[in-house]
Amino acid sequence: MSFSKTTTIDLVREPIDTSAMLLQASRPDCGAVLLFLGTTREWTGTEQTHFLEYDAYDAMARIELQKLADEALNRWPVAAVAIVHRLDRVDISEASVAIVVSAPHRRAAFEAGGWLIDSLKKSVPIWKRDHDATGNTQWLHPKDDSETTSSTRAS
Repeated sequence: MSFSKTTTIDLVREPIDTSAMLLQASRPDCGAVLLFLGTTREWTGTEQTHFLEYDAYDAMARIELQKLADEALNRWPVAAVAIVHRLDRVDISEASVAIVVSAPHRRAAFEAGGWLIDSLKKSVPIWKRDHDATGNTQWLHPKDDSETTSSTRAS
């Protein structure tokens, strides 16, 4: 199947507009639109988070996000990829990252979406600072974030 391919990449300082992302990625030639949200969770193991704070090397982060979107378009039969990451303060249950993938069929959308979030955490220069409930803060390395317990958190 031949279709035009599109990408949308952004770093924002306000809540992510997932409705706009879904609308932009929805297409008549695609039967699957996948939305992944990474949200701030309250607990990581035994550590309680008050809120997260994100910072980025903006220009490089945008370049790396675009590379990931382009690679997903080349690796899977997907038509649209949108990646938006939030910067600054992100409160509990709010989205820090949103990924939308539009494809003719669901398998490609799921595979591309899963690969995108895993790859983003490994390669894009976006950093996360955890502000815990006691007022302490610590920068967390992305590898320490995937399936952590309190004993594996960065110091």
